[in-house]
Amino acid sequence: MRSFDAAQTAVAHRGSKAEMNTLVDGIAAHVLLLWVMLPLLAVLGGDLIGRRGARRRMIAMAGERQPDVMPARAAATLGALAILLFAGIAGAIGTGSPGALVHFDTALAADIHTRLPPSALPVLATVSLLGGTPWVVTVSMLTLVILLLRRQWNLATCWAIAQIGIMPIAYAIKACFQRTRPPHDPRFVTDLSWSFPSGHAISSAVLYGMLAYVLLRLLPARWHRVAIAAALLLAGLIGLSRILLQAHYFSDVVAGYACGLAWLMLCIGLAEHLRRRDARRHPAGKPGR
Repeated sequence: MRSFDAAQTAVAHRGSKAEMNTLVDGIAAHVLLLWVMLPLLAVLGGDLIGRRGARRRMIAMAGERQPDVMPARAAATLGALAILLFAGIAGAIGTGSPGALVHFDTALAADIHTRLPPSALPVLATVSLLGGTPWVVTVSMLTLVILLLRRQWNLATCWAIAQIGIMPIAYAIKACFQRTRPPHDPRFVTDLSWSFPSGHAISSAVLYGMLAYVLLRLLPARWHRVAIAAALLLAGLIGLSRILLQAHYFSDVVAGYACGLAWLMLCIGLAEHLRRRDARRHPAGKPGR
């Protein structure tokens, strides 16, 4: 009886392993196609979010009140879902024994290493720079200066809090998990920190997500969909580039997005709270101060 149960377990294990290998092969074979499709997906996502924002503005104007850029309930829901996603991934890779997610990460990294043409690496490395510390610091400082010159005090404060929080959050979590990076080409990946979660994914989610929020606050409505689509596109390209460069495992990047989204929703929630507070105090003044 025990031998029969062991045989059934072995067959089930081989079946699940074969299914995982098939999934990994399919993803690795079409990963460059996903890279090409990202602009279209970003445009569709920007259009969908833009349409929902336009409806909220129409309803708010009909009620003679200032529309929310991000409703408090939506920000809280997205933040909570992001925290749950991060917790699930962290639990899966932090148990000490390799589970299904770790095996998936390892197999996908090995398959990408086999399939990815070397000529793509310089392009991917260039895109990856858009989520690196030098670029993030430069854009953050320039945006902060512009907001201060425009006397957007509350918005500038929330922007600074969002950007300053990126590195402490990323490095604190990395130090807790201490996950090593997958094998990669050192000519294109020079990062020395731990792999989980992806700092590039966190910084791109926060930088471009917060930048989109700022633009939604300051630009006319006709530019809103473009701002949202651009943020989705840049964050998506940067995260995918980190996987293809094998600077991170798949779960590192997804966890980075989740962590960044949770922090982003907290900062946007603060900015919206301050905007609504000022609107109540100064109903005839300029919104968004």
